[in-house]
Order: sequence, then structure tokens, then C-alpha cells
Amino acid sequence: MLSIKPFTPDSTSPAVDWLSRYGYLPPPDPRTSKLQTKEGIEKAIRLMQRFGGVQESGVLDNETLKLMSTPRCSLPDIVGNEDMMRRRRRRRKRYALSGLKWHKTDLTWSVHSYPTPSLSPGLPRDLVDMILTHAFKAWSDEVPVSFRRLPSDIRGAATGGDIRVAFARSLHDDGYPFDGQGGTLAHAFFPGRDEVAGDTHFDDDEIWSYGGLSSSTDLFTVAVHEFGHALGLSHSSSDPSIMRPYYQGPVGDIPNYRLALDDRHAIQQLYGHRPPGGVDPDLPRLPSPPSPRPTQLSDPSFHERCQGGFDAVANIRGEVFFFKGAHFWRTKRDGSLVSLNPAQIKNFWIGLPQGTKKVDAVYERKSDSSIIFFIGSLYWVLKDTMAMSGYPRPLSEWGMRSKSGVLVDRVEAAFIWAHNGKTYLFSGGEFWRFDDSREGEHVTRQPEPGYPRDTGIWGGVPTHMDDIISWGAGDAYFFKDNLYWVLQNGGLNQDVVTPKSIAVDWLRCPAPPATSTPRIPKCGCDLKGSSSFLRSSWLLLISVIVVVHEFIRK
Repeated sequence: MLSIKPFTPDSTSPAVDWLSRYGYLPPPDPRTSKLQTKEGIEKAIRLMQRFGGVQESGVLDNETLKLMSTPRCSLPDIVGNEDMMRRRRRRRKRYALSGLKWHKTDLTWSVHSYPTPSLSPGLPRDLVDMILTHAFKAWSDEVPVSFRRLPSDIRGAATGGDIRVAFARSLHDDGYPFDGQGGTLAHAFFPGRDEVAGDTHFDDDEIWSYGGLSSSTDLFTVAVHEFGHALGLSHSSSDPSIMRPYYQGPVGDIPNYRLALDDRHAIQQLYGHRPPGGVDPDLPRLPSPPSPRPTQLSDPSFHERCQGGFDAVANIRGEVFFFKGAHFWRTKRDGSLVSLNPAQIKNFWIGLPQGTKKVDAVYERKSDSSIIFFIGSLYWVLKDTMAMSGYPRPLSEWGMRSKSGVLVDRVEAAFIWAHNGKTYLFSGGEFWRFDDSREGEHVTRQPEPGYPRDTGIWGGVPTHMDDIISWGAGDAYFFKDNLYWVLQNGGLNQDVVTPKSIAVDWLRCPAPPATSTPRIPKCGCDLKGSSSFLRSSWLLLISVIVVVHEFIRK
């Protein structure tokens, strides 16, 4: 389990960047060399926890980190100076107004670009138009404001409009770049006289959908949220509220959707109440949403993800990372995948070799939460996702020699055993134990006396595993091919352990047809040839019994 600890004032840390980006911390001032303080960071974490509805502790615990990693709107939650923040905390109403509004009641909107069909194949242009129309209706149902879509030209593009919608990637000329799949989903600009006032942008690297199918993002939910910004609303800490900054999944029945009470009060404070009236007769009729369906085998990442054979598996910051080739997948503590599509190692772990095609082993060091990568005969130490200066360094510094005296040049698996907090490295059917609590950047690493030992002492699991992690309540998880074994409490001497499917239990793959599940003998022998060996042993035993029985009869 991830240790809970105060956050150190390091302005390069992703969490500090996150707190600054979303308004909880002022950015450091390079002119005065003003840095963040430990007290200021803890105060910002408390404010973020209070706003996000998680336990207010002032430390980066698992729940807080999970909320920080949730896809969300890229607009800040706190707009203004510290005095405004204090006033907002005292106010009884939990919705927030930007202080800006449109000073007319007939607004126009247009679509300047649509989702890329190859990424969002279930959203043709006409369906996008219908979804956005219904998203505007969610607000016009509550206030005396109408929304009229401007027609597109022959190429399907549009110009002008009070609210201009576009699907864009990365840098797109508004000063607020998108970050690829996951992370920030969209943003919108408040009303005003600026050229970008009201403009609403969606990250085109996301997989947008109608109805929020698995591994995709529901366009209607995000559009209602962003149009709230385009009308003058800031983020809300209320639950339920469509103006909460974090993605909340599909709303369900779109034609009958109505804003939560907090959102209705907020928008009506800006524009007043809508007088009684009927539904817009020109409102387009949405088709029935598609039925949920299992992952399609045509998914290019399906076979890579679901066939197993991972190079390394690691428990990092309370998430499990599965490395394979030049990519990796992430499973959160609640069992959900960050994405069915893999991420590239080179784009996430900065400082590893650009041509990295295989990671041998990874683990998070207990003493300082650094992340150690083993690749071939070298190792790297990363702070968060950035390699530290002075790396890579040779694996020989770890002083691991086999029983035959040969210096080890490759690590096959690495993990911290929750049973004693020690670090274990595996290679060639042997393992070494280290005390990471004494580790530092200038400490000579040497295995503890009495090592190496044979991996066969881990009864009930393969002797040559792909990797190992500690997970849950301290259980040890051993991974091999597309199977994993669980040793309760990390214990060594256990009964026969039944392997389970990595693909089904960890990576959201469909279960294969029911078959008999192989078992690993307690001796730790590999699966290969074990069934024939057992069959021969039973036949021999039966023969002996028959001979003895005949001898007794005589």
C-alpha cells in the first residue's frame, strides 16, 4: 500500500504543477525566486481535498492521488487571489460564478472541427451536432437564453458565432495545450470581449462517444460542463453538480436530462428564471444509444494486452504498471484501466533511452519513493517520471554474484516484500535481498549476507517468473506468461496455489472458454512437462501397489 506522507516543497514535482495549474497554488515567481513552502503546499492540498470531496488531511494519500489522476476539465478550480479563495470558503452556496455573463439572450454557436473519425468512429458529424444541441438545451431549459446553430459551408466548416466549438490536439493557438488521451478533456472560455470568449475546445486525442461506452468519454456530459463555463460558471464543489471539475461518466437518459439543483441556482443567478413554456419543436431527435459491447478483437492493442507475456510488472504509487515492449498499461487501485490503449514508455518515463524496446524490471523504492528501472546491464533512478542526473549506472554496483561467482548482468524481477520491507532482486533462478532503508545516491549497494538463494523456496509458484509485486494487504503476486499466483501475506510455505488470468482479472479482457486450470506443484516446478511427470508418477505408484498386493497374497 502506498505510504502516506507530507508533500515536500519541490516546484518540479507533478503534484505541485497540478496544484498550480488548477488554481490551488500560485505559480513560483522567477523574478523574486519565491519558491513554494511546505506549509503552503499542505494548505493547498487541504483546499483541493475539501473542494474535491475527499478526506481533508493535507497529505498526498491514495484517495487524493487518485482524484488528481482522474480525467477532468482543464480550467482552474480556484479563480482569483487568496482573498477571493477565503471568501469562497466562507460562502454557504457551493456553486461558483466567474463574474462574467453574456448581456444578450440570443446566442449563436458553430462547430469549426469535428472528432477524428478513426479515434471516435461512433460519432459522425450529424450526431455530434445533435449531442451539442441537447447540451445547450440543458441550460436553456432553466434560463431565458436561446441557442441557435449557424449553418456550415459546403465543406462542413463554420465561421463566427458567440460560442465556437472545435476538437483540437496539443497546442492549438489558445495558450492552453491539451495533453493527449486522459488527463484534461476540454476547456471553455468565459463570456467577455476577448476574441476567444465563449469558445469551447475538446481534446481530439480522446475517444469520444455517445453514451459513454467502455474506455471512451461521453461527449454530452463534457459538453454540458464546458457550456456552463461558456455561460459564466466556474467549477463547483457540490455533489451532484455537472460543474464539478472531474469527469463523472455518462448521465444516462439525455433527452430527459435536467441540471442538478446547485447548477440551476447558479445559472439562474446570472440570467434569471426561464418563464413557463414548451420544448423547442425544432430540437433534433437523438437515436437510441448503442448497447454496451465487449472489447472488439479488431482493437490493435487487444492482442498485445490480452495475450500476456509482460516484460515487467510494478506497483507504483498505488497503481499496477504492465510493461511490454515499448509500451505499458496502468491498472488503478479500484481495478479500472487508465486506458485500453497502451502508453509509450518514451513519452511517459523521461530520461530512459529513446529506443527502449524492453524493460526488465521496475520497482518503487520504499525509502524515498524513487522508481528504479532495470534495463539490461544498466539501471536508472527516476524521481516521479523524470530520470535523475548521473544515470544510467552499471548493474554491477549492486554487487550481485551467482553461486558460481559470476557477476549478474540482468535483473529478471524486483519487488519489496511487505512481510519485512526488504527489496528482492531475481535473476537466473536465484535471488538477492537488499535493505533499501539505508539506500541513497552515494551508498554502495551490496546484498545482505547469505545470498543468493534459490527461488524454489517460494513454494507454489514458477521458479522463473516475469515479475513480482506486493499488493493489497501485503500479499505477494507472482506473474508468469498470462497467469498470476497469489501468496497470502507473502508466505513461503503454502499449499498448492491456483493460478489466475492476468488478462481477465487485471487488463479487462474477456474470459476465455471454460477449461481446466493448471496447477503449480508445491515444489515450484515449471508448468512445462509437469502433467506428464505426474501421470508417470501415478502409474508407477499404482504398479508398485499392485506388486505389493500380489506379494502379500502369496
